[in-house]
Amino acid sequence: MGSSAASPSPSRAVRAGHGKGFVLIAVVYLLGLFIGALDTGIVTPARTVIQGDLGITDQMSVWIITVYTLAYAAAIPVMGKLADRSGRKRIYLVSIALFGAGSLLCGLAQDVGSFWMLLGARAVQAVGGGGIVPVATAEFGTTFPPEKRGLALGLVGGVYGIANIFGASAGSLMLSLFGQTNWQFIFYVNVPICAAIVAVGVFVLPNTRAEEVKPIDGFGIAVLVTMVLALLYGLKNLDFFDVGASVASTDVWPFLLAFVVLLPLFVLIERRAADPVLNLSYFRNRDILVTLVLSVITGVILMGIIFIPQFAENVLKLPSGSGGYVVIVLAAFAGVGAPVSGKLIDRFGVKAVLAFGLAASAAVALFLALVATRFANLVTLIVSLVAIGIGMGFTIGTPLNYMMLAKTKESESNSALATLSLVRSVGTAVAPAVLVAFIAHAGMAVPDRIMGVLPDVPNGPSMAQLASGEGGGAGLPADLQQLMENSDVTTIVGNVKTLAKTEIEQEATAAGMPSEAVDAAEDQYLAAIDERAGTIEDTFQSTLDEGFRGAFLLVGACSLVGLALLALYREDRG
Repeated sequence: MGSSAASPSPSRAVRAGHGKGFVLIAVVYLLGLFIGALDTGIVTPARTVIQGDLGITDQMSVWIITVYTLAYAAAIPVMGKLADRSGRKRIYLVSIALFGAGSLLCGLAQDVGSFWMLLGARAVQAVGGGGIVPVATAEFGTTFPPEKRGLALGLVGGVYGIANIFGASAGSLMLSLFGQTNWQFIFYVNVPICAAIVAVGVFVLPNTRAEEVKPIDGFGIAVLVTMVLALLYGLKNLDFFDVGASVASTDVWPFLLAFVVLLPLFVLIERRAADPVLNLSYFRNRDILVTLVLSVITGVILMGIIFIPQFAENVLKLPSGSGGYVVIVLAAFAGVGAPVSGKLIDRFGVKAVLAFGLAASAAVALFLALVATRFANLVTLIVSLVAIGIGMGFTIGTPLNYMMLAKTKESESNSALATLSLVRSVGTAVAPAVLVAFIAHAGMAVPDRIMGVLPDVPNGPSMAQLASGEGGGAGLPADLQQLMENSDVTTIVGNVKTLAKTEIEQEATAAGMPSEAVDAAEDQYLAAIDERAGTIEDTFQSTLDEGFRGAFLLVGACSLVGLALLALYREDRG
């Protein structure tokens, strides 16, 4: 009813692909794709900076990334179906506007000093991002003429992939330009770009939409989002170092139970839906099911990258927020690996290419866990980055898309790839909450390890005793405890000095020492700390590396599971 009138005619589609119209449409869509993909990684190097500025824990800070991934996953099917109803142009520009508004609110969150405002703004950003990629990809694949369609879709994949990987480097650059105390500019930079896209897009974008419009599966979407949120929250609060006790916690079992209860309800809803958000028949096909599970696994592998900047900072003794630059090496080799893997699929088959990618991912994860964390230096880091880049190029994207399309009807290609993207997003949402547990656990051990290598207070108890209150002091104040937890390898010595001065003054006050004696004791003790600066930094590095080791081992294990699962996929070779 009226939908056919809104659909583009063949001549209009062809005209859209020629001359200035082609260039302007390409620029508007590719620029939106670029900033949307860039923002998935631009926060990565700033995560620890934001953590310290807003005074939150390491486990809470990972939600800055997780909430974006989760909301993005939920928005993909919703925005796609809205585009079918209202037209791609409208939904794309609305998505860009939402992304820009969310970016503005993210920046304002620093001025307000609110972590919860930041999370809400990231969710708004993600909803906008969830409409940018699928709408732009569909428009490139249907509006542009056949002779330019391959080029158009190639540009989409290339721009999205490069921006996604270079996001961390862009974040580090922004922090360097504006200073780590002004992290809001990594978000503000999106605002004028979004405004320009909307202003130009209103005049140049065609408003194409599907011929047949089916009802939106609103109930199914709501249940799906609730299921994913329940699962994610339960896993987030699960202590992988004490699984039995944490499962019994009210922050875990009710949410995992909710997921289990909602799952059959979701299946029932989808079976009755006219246009289900998830095609359940995919889960009855062994090859498609293997592909979807592999998509979750590759999502976990991909999320292992978010810890690379922090790991690089710890290895190279870089300030917080500057580790994103090292991802340039990773991006360069991923950029080489991705097109090469596409050509090799045609020659050797998709299983062989993906098997190589998963094997490379497993090998580099084990190298990081067993070698790089024990022999932390520039050489082991560069070797790791090169291998990660090659493994990503052969694992993320092309092989799984190829596998999914090979097992589904051509008429279902859009919904098939949307399902693949949605399932992978669940993996990328859950993985950070799981992986960060290893680093957070190691971080909790940092204060005790550091106290153990500090010199004793002259004529008094050890610093560890003073900090715990055993030596007659008042114990470690909350602000100093927070200071220690938010330290990095470049600030740990200075923070220890701040701690030492406070503890010595506490002890001196309790003992009634004159101020001159206190000053002399402080100078003597701070000089002793300077002599042990190298030991303090090495202790910090080795302790935090224990957390990275656990996270990398989990990524390696997932890669090996994926490699074994790939054997079940039946490849059709012509």
